[in-house]
Amino acid sequence: MNKTLWLQTAGAAALMTVAICPAQAQDAVPQGDAPQAEAAGGNESDIIVTATRRASPLSDVPIAVSAVTAQSLQNSGASDIRQLNQLAPSLLVSSTGTEANGSARIRGIGTVGDNPGLESSVAVFIDGVYRSRTGAGLNELGEIERVEVLRGPQGTLFGRNASAGLLNIVSKKPEFELGGNAEITYGNYDYWRLAGRITGPITETIAASIDGVWSKRDGFFKLVDGTGNQVGETNNRDRYFLRGQLLLEPNDALSVRLIGDYTNRDESCCGAAYIETRERRPAGGESFTVAPFNRIVSILQGQGGIFPADPYDRELSITAGRNYVSKLKDWGVSGELNYDFGGATLTSITAYRDYKSQDYGDYDYGTADLLYRDPGTFRQFKTFTQELRLQGSAFSDKLDWLIGGYFANEKLTLRDNIRFGADYGRFAACRLMAGSGVNSNFTSAQLAACSSGAATTPLIAATQGNLNSGLTAAFIGAGLSPAAAAGQAGAISTGLGNGLRALAALPSGTGDVDNRYFQNSRNWAIFTHNIVHLTDRLDLTIGLRYTKERKRFSADLNNNNATCAALQSSSLPSLATNPALGSAQALAGGILTLGCLGNSSTSLNALDLNDRFSDGEFSGTGVLSWKPLNNLLTYASFSRGYKAGGYNLDRFQLGTTGTNLVPAVFSPRSNADVTSLRFAAEKVDAYELGLKFTQPKWSINVAAFRQEFKNFQLNTFNGTGFVVQNINGCDAALTTGSTAAGGGRCASDDVAPGLISQGVELEMSASPVRNVRVTGGLTYTRAKFANRLVGSSNGQVPLDPALFLLPGNTNSNAPELVTTGSFAWTPDIGTGGLSALFYIDGRLTSDYNTGSDLFPEKEQDGFAIFNARVGIRGPDQKWAVEFWGQNIFNTDYTQVAFSSPLQSSSPATSSTGQFRQGAPMANQLISAYLAEPRTYGITLRGKF
Repeated sequence: MNKTLWLQTAGAAALMTVAICPAQAQDAVPQGDAPQAEAAGGNESDIIVTATRRASPLSDVPIAVSAVTAQSLQNSGASDIRQLNQLAPSLLVSSTGTEANGSARIRGIGTVGDNPGLESSVAVFIDGVYRSRTGAGLNELGEIERVEVLRGPQGTLFGRNASAGLLNIVSKKPEFELGGNAEITYGNYDYWRLAGRITGPITETIAASIDGVWSKRDGFFKLVDGTGNQVGETNNRDRYFLRGQLLLEPNDALSVRLIGDYTNRDESCCGAAYIETRERRPAGGESFTVAPFNRIVSILQGQGGIFPADPYDRELSITAGRNYVSKLKDWGVSGELNYDFGGATLTSITAYRDYKSQDYGDYDYGTADLLYRDPGTFRQFKTFTQELRLQGSAFSDKLDWLIGGYFANEKLTLRDNIRFGADYGRFAACRLMAGSGVNSNFTSAQLAACSSGAATTPLIAATQGNLNSGLTAAFIGAGLSPAAAAGQAGAISTGLGNGLRALAALPSGTGDVDNRYFQNSRNWAIFTHNIVHLTDRLDLTIGLRYTKERKRFSADLNNNNATCAALQSSSLPSLATNPALGSAQALAGGILTLGCLGNSSTSLNALDLNDRFSDGEFSGTGVLSWKPLNNLLTYASFSRGYKAGGYNLDRFQLGTTGTNLVPAVFSPRSNADVTSLRFAAEKVDAYELGLKFTQPKWSINVAAFRQEFKNFQLNTFNGTGFVVQNINGCDAALTTGSTAAGGGRCASDDVAPGLISQGVELEMSASPVRNVRVTGGLTYTRAKFANRLVGSSNGQVPLDPALFLLPGNTNSNAPELVTTGSFAWTPDIGTGGLSALFYIDGRLTSDYNTGSDLFPEKEQDGFAIFNARVGIRGPDQKWAVEFWGQNIFNTDYTQVAFSSPLQSSSPATSSTGQFRQGAPMANQLISAYLAEPRTYGITLRGKF
């Protein structure tokens, strides 16, 4: 969708919000004994949230927060936090290589990519317990009371990893009245879901509950062979969830809530489809022409590669026997104690969690057997947390004070083995020859034959001949005699030919043997959050938190790639460091890099790494709020957020300088190289102006914000490994090199925020007549990088070359305009207590780029998603039958696009964005994790 069409569509939608469409659900279920807001008639004075760690009406909370109830989630068909996209316009939740490790963005800011070394910029809390990875919210959530979406930094009350915002998920607590509910759902793709809950008293002072969910579904992708026959499927669902709770209330002063939960998943996930397979050639300006064939595609076709014309046919072809496997076991226990001393209330939350996921299979996402993760791959997080809060009032209730302390200890273990497949060696050798600049006349058929093995040796000989001829002429031009020039050129060509032959013969299964990474994160914090009632209508909120973070890192890396060691001991390293050789230098460097995947076996085999660092940071907030009218709240706030630093758990980045990727053969490994994996803490200063107006039948919230990020932690996949770099801006001109080339630096006193997110949020809700509720929301956000960027807060680390498109452009996964909405009508049917349900919600999104490197090939056009539900319900809703649909218009769109691993001629020919740098072509294949297609079904509900 182009921008003009989007603006027209969004404008029309905004005018319609109060009548039928876009917006945000905010009919939250209150806590405790507060009256519940009616599904079709509540208002914000009834909505109770705990965004300030106190139970307060939503209309009185001077921060940007949305609350979504269980009823709203049920109507939208939500079973995990991704469906919050339909109800919260400032939020975007997506999943990539595994659903167990998703990502969330608020106001265009967040952490994208499947890199376990990074915590999310959007924190997730479930029942007051911090979950260190957003993927915890992509599991079944069971019976939920509400979800609060807190926008902007939440570093005072919620800690160090909420620099962009927070999702606070609250489950239903046990009740002292016997009750229960159950539901059964069936849908297309043979989808089954069973869910239920039972609760009631054990004694007069103890209540219990247990709820659970089981779901199973066929995959959204067919796996096909070379003849188009289906041989399997992927992206299916097979999971269950259990949660048990005890609520102890021995007297009016003491309450204890104990929770234990367990999640199990055994699925096939996640496949990716090719969305760009053309070879593009520059044609001036931003335009390009398409070559008759893509040399990378031709090479892969020689190894059986299949490239469907339409990725949304959802037919994938991968290496036989290397299907995607995703297994997860996530369990934990927690205890929350609340004790009222009379003048103050003590809250203690103690929790332990164990989260382990295994995700392995075809790592190249295509038919050829290039790369795979072996079945021993896993990641595990063992986390203990303890929080204490004491809250009370003083000075005749003029001061509402809160003090607290927090401790967390997390142990992360990662086993990540990436191995070469049976086709990799020939593919790598043919790829190098096709893109070396000396073999431009190879045909598609020759390249296909090369990778199949039929023409590998002849084409290596042709490459040697081309190099020999070119080098001989160059040496003669440099003053050598013809005989000396021919001899020197012949020796170089022979060495390169031997290297290509060794690369082509790389054995299957070569690579990582037992690579393990260990990280221990320990942090403690003290904090205070105080509300001073200056007058009956004027409040001042002051919050401050100090966090002390310590991380220890170690790794034990092992590799059995003997070919790499042989290549390193050859003459190739000296050739690869000689710029006078031109294409011969590039070819030598490519043989070494591809033969070792960027690392040498000498440095990786039995390599032990160790490092540690500590950091102390202040975060906080200040808010001035004023209620000129009883139903009008205005506020102005400043907040400082902080996200912990850490380590990039990707050995491909060992030894990088921050300027260029340095192959291992050029610099021996030592523990000093661990610093290339380290990234600094992310910090943000945020400013916000807000207004909340509430009437009995309608309400409106408006917030204007500006968030300035320093050391923004950007994670991107460059086609080989994950690049993690801190992003900062420069006020003055870069002193050396250019940003586009990745060589620019600036003085430390010129360093400025590298990413600024600013915009306006509008939320509305209305209940114009009985049994009707309409909500609407519109978010305008500009999350843009500075025009001049560097990679460190001292200005001395240049921007990584893979990120050359960032300066002056909008952050990935940050649409400029989003509108969401819902319409619910629950009319009575006759006089027997029956009622109907008519519900629809929608989300309209403008164009945005889904790749962290902002390659134009990863753009996603604007789109709209709608969900709907109709049903009939019995008296007091004791039973219900509902027909539902999600993505009812079957909109095709991409969650995240990425550079297909190793599938381009070179890093310099990856994107059309490099044409401005003189790139002769762009032939990088682009793959994408596609969003879910249309689903529909029927649900039966009952309760007592």
